[in-house]
Amino acid sequence: MPHRVVILGGGFAGLYAAQALAHAPVDITLIDKRNFHLFQPLLYQVATGSLSPGDIAAPLRGVLSRQKNIRVVLDEATAVDPVAKTLTCRDCAIPYDTLLVATGSETHYFGNHQWEQFAPGLKTIEEATRIRHNILYAFEAAERATDPAERQAWLTFVIVGGGPTGVELAGAIGEIANQTLRQEFDNIRPEESRILLLDGGERLLSNYPPESSAAAERNLIRLGVRPRQKVRVTNVDATGVTLKTANGVESIAAKTVIWAAGVKASSFGKILETHAAAPLDKAGRILVSPDLSVPQHPDILIAGDLAALEGVPGVAPAAMQMGRYAAHLIQARLQGKSLPPFRYFDKGSLAVIGRRAAVAYFDNFGKLKFAGLFAWLLWLFIHLMY
Repeated sequence: MPHRVVILGGGFAGLYAAQALAHAPVDITLIDKRNFHLFQPLLYQVATGSLSPGDIAAPLRGVLSRQKNIRVVLDEATAVDPVAKTLTCRDCAIPYDTLLVATGSETHYFGNHQWEQFAPGLKTIEEATRIRHNILYAFEAAERATDPAERQAWLTFVIVGGGPTGVELAGAIGEIANQTLRQEFDNIRPEESRILLLDGGERLLSNYPPESSAAAERNLIRLGVRPRQKVRVTNVDATGVTLKTANGVESIAAKTVIWAAGVKASSFGKILETHAAAPLDKAGRILVSPDLSVPQHPDILIAGDLAALEGVPGVAPAAMQMGRYAAHLIQARLQGKSLPPFRYFDKGSLAVIGRRAAVAYFDNFGKLKFAGLFAWLLWLFIHLMY
């Protein structure tokens, strides 16, 4: 009987692991509550109308159609029995010899779940299309508004979080207001929209070098975005946001608020903590062994955003590398061999700020950093390639 590999999650880590096992003597079951793989780095382009959902979502069955040793199951896991080696889902129970958990992450509101209805995050197709509707509807509502204060509120866009997602969203909204819709309305001037990018840190893109952060801020300002650092959001409701600043409390009237301030590990981490005594960090990620396994359960591997390993960031390239490593580890074990501990190779960071502008940083290639058109062309090439 072939070795049974169950992969939970069809994101970057799960999909890359499945593909890397294409020619291995294993029987693979890939389980996901969605039947498509989502290219999350381009979700913001769906949210701002540059791409349609079908451009960044590919059916898992289609992607894996030529792979003979795999089946795809549309379901959601609810429990795991590490002794019986069984994964329980809503509609079935599936036995495994090796379980790879790659369930990713979700938007983190830091305990303020009530904010979600007013400030959607950007982790799913549904959230992206909701944000796109909110942005485009805001201009239409402002066109109809007769009260100046109401019109200003509709033309105020607040993005919370100055990481890559927040920066890319703010830049794209700036392009919509200053270029795409500039001549489309009679009663409003979209280019006069207030686009506020809020962050609690010292600077935008805190994981990038200061020079890259400064370049990103200059490009955002050129697009009409107003970055504000060292501010903390204390409330979000139907009227806008409330901030705590160095000067006190400030309220901003805004009809469109987008949350890009943080992510947390998927809830399956709690299930593994309960059923397999998996240790969790403060973000709910599983503290894995150097070979990505759950301590005391070497047949359960964790990859992607759910795995907590020192020096490994929660980004798509890391998930891809972890997925491939897990596949190679499974094959090595079948041959009675072992692998060195997982090591993440940082290929660099890229963030786009509108068309023809981006920032790039490559730590492992002589600490290269550059911005502008060339960085944008590089970003475009890499995303088209993937």
